[in-house]
Amino acid sequence: MISTPGTTGPLVIRTALPSEAAAITELHLRARSTYYPDGLPFDDVDWVAAWRGSIERPEAHVLCAVRDGHLVGIASFRTADDAPADTVKLFQFHVDPDSWRQGIGRALHSACLEQWRADGKHTATLDVHVDNARAQAFYARQGWVPDPENPPAEGDHHLFLRYAVTGE
Repeated sequence: MISTPGTTGPLVIRTALPSEAAAITELHLRARSTYYPDGLPFDDVDWVAAWRGSIERPEAHVLCAVRDGHLVGIASFRTADDAPADTVKLFQFHVDPDSWRQGIGRALHSACLEQWRADGKHTATLDVHVDNARAQAFYARQGWVPDPENPPAEGDHHLFLRYAVTGE
């Protein structure tokens, strides 16, 4: 658990609980709606069940950033089924739009790195929507770079990024 002072109260980063799947879904959908100009795709997905499944998956991690009892950020990661054991994929990373520019993303990213190092990961990967310039800039500031092994395919709406997980 990481606790940092914030603008209103301390930021606590901890493992998500299955009972928080609905609140996580709400934050996830609010954040995603900021970069999908034509509305959210996959509106037929039961996101609450999907998040509960991620939280309960033994080899996965879902971290929550909480401030003043409110969920303000989430991160979900695990080693993808077809990836090397020392590689982790960041599947979801969202900060509540009402809480942007408060250091939550940086703190949540640091917590992810701490867990990746503890798990012996050497490389992290993610994909980010091409219309999500804010996220792309955030990841670049954290040290993520375009993945040379995964250039964007024609018509794909995602950029693939890579991060070298090293000790500090």
